[in-house]
This record gives sequence, C-alpha cells and structure tokens, in this order.
Amino acid sequence: MKMKKHIILGVKVDNRLKHVPQIQKLLSEYGCNIKTRIGLHEVDASSCSVGGLLLLELFGDDQTCMELAGKLVKIKGIVVKKMVFNRD
Repeated sequence: MKMKKHIILGVKVDNRLKHVPQIQKLLSEYGCNIKTRIGLHEVDASSCSVGGLLLLELFGDDQTCMELAGKLVKIKGIVVKKMVFNRD
C-alpha cells in the first residue's frame, strides 16, 4: 500500500532519562507504523543532554498515526508537532 502523504512527527522530550520507558513502550507498540526513527540530542566529551528530539516518519492510516501522537502528548514533558507532505 503506497501512502498518499508523508506524516512526520517531531517529538520534543524534556527529560529523556525519566520518560524513555514510556516512550519506548509506545514506539514498540506502534513499531509497524514507524518507517524511520531519528533521535537527536546534544552531546560532547563531558556531558550528554537531558532533553532530546525524536523524528518519526509514520506509515499507515491517519487514525493510527494520530493515535500514536495522542498517546505521546499525554506523557508529561513531551511536545508533539506534526508535519504532513502530500505526495504528487
């Protein structure tokens, strides 16, 4: 099934260490709907940032994709933004 659009979720995580179990559980639950997953956070030789950003390229119907977004946003300290690009 070829999707008619790209759905990308940007997920800002304020406290990666605190929220990783809840986030990972959801990412595993919706694993078949996540085509690409990229994690970004600041790191250098002496430290690793507490906050981070996930970029998720989703696959599947709109309802399922938005279910994941809705469950993520219910986690305190998580902000979710959606980008939709129509395929030509």
